[in-house]
Amino acid sequence: MSAEERRDAADHSALLKFLSAVFYAASSFLITVVNKTVLTSFRFPSYLCLGIGQMITTVVVLYVAKMNKMVQFPDFDRSIFFKIFPLPLLYVGNHVTGLGSTKKLSLPMFTVLRKFTILMTMLLEAYMLRKTFPRRIVCCVVAIMFGALVAASSDLAFDVGGYTFILLNDAFTAAYGVFTKKKLGDQALGKYGVLFYNALLLVIPTLLASAVTGDLHKAVAFEDWGKTAFVLCFLISCIMGFVLMYSIVLCSYYNSALTTTVVGAIKNVAVAYIGIFVGGDYLFSWTNFLGLTICMSGGLVYSYLTFSTSKSSGSDSGDAQEQKIHITEDSPRKH
Repeated sequence: MSAEERRDAADHSALLKFLSAVFYAASSFLITVVNKTVLTSFRFPSYLCLGIGQMITTVVVLYVAKMNKMVQFPDFDRSIFFKIFPLPLLYVGNHVTGLGSTKKLSLPMFTVLRKFTILMTMLLEAYMLRKTFPRRIVCCVVAIMFGALVAASSDLAFDVGGYTFILLNDAFTAAYGVFTKKKLGDQALGKYGVLFYNALLLVIPTLLASAVTGDLHKAVAFEDWGKTAFVLCFLISCIMGFVLMYSIVLCSYYNSALTTTVVGAIKNVAVAYIGIFVGGDYLFSWTNFLGLTICMSGGLVYSYLTFSTSKSSGSDSGDAQEQKIHITEDSPRKH
């Protein structure tokens, strides 16, 4: 391969990394706003049932696509569960705690506390994959954590349950990201197989759980089912649930688990500040706002260091060292 062809291949790879990241950021932003509208503005009583709707949508869309030969993934057999484990457990944990925290926390505080996913992902990659990170990246993470703590310390709407949900959601998200990256290297499943069987294996157990807890009855008896606006928002949330999970898998396929987590920081810049004006549950204080600003600034610098090196493999800054580590262990394989 000539030098020009290598440059073209590198540019194409960088473009795919960037576009998959933008797709994930946009999907994550939209579903956060839509879920907040369904659970808070309309006061829908069951985040479990909303999650079930998103899982069913994922299964139906991918199954129809498979039948029409638009996508390919293996048929179900006994080995599927073992191939995909523990992703289904992490998937439902991520969904349940994510929707629960969305309902209990204001958008800005939800966004700030989600930053801890970055730290957890770094620690998990360092422990499981024996990875190291540049000092500048670590400094950015410290700044992000400091800003998050400042903002959370003055949260006038402090909710123990909400904070517990969001920290559990951070842990599930970090574990899901790292394990997804590892599973995407399994050629037997592929991107769509990982996505499809994640949802399929958990629809019935989650449905049973919602019935036992009474969430299903509350959801069925919800009085706003006759309102077009609510039904539309609910359907959009279900569709966006599928889009989000697909965007996560796609971003993880072309990038590292850490990079996928960093993309969430980019999205959070918009979500946090828009959340000050949208949702009606943000209580303003200067300390909280200062913490948000520090946190988001750290996220922007982190994001810049991460993606600037995707244009030049010879750079020492940002994720350059991370890219070198990933190239032998879990760089994307073609299916």
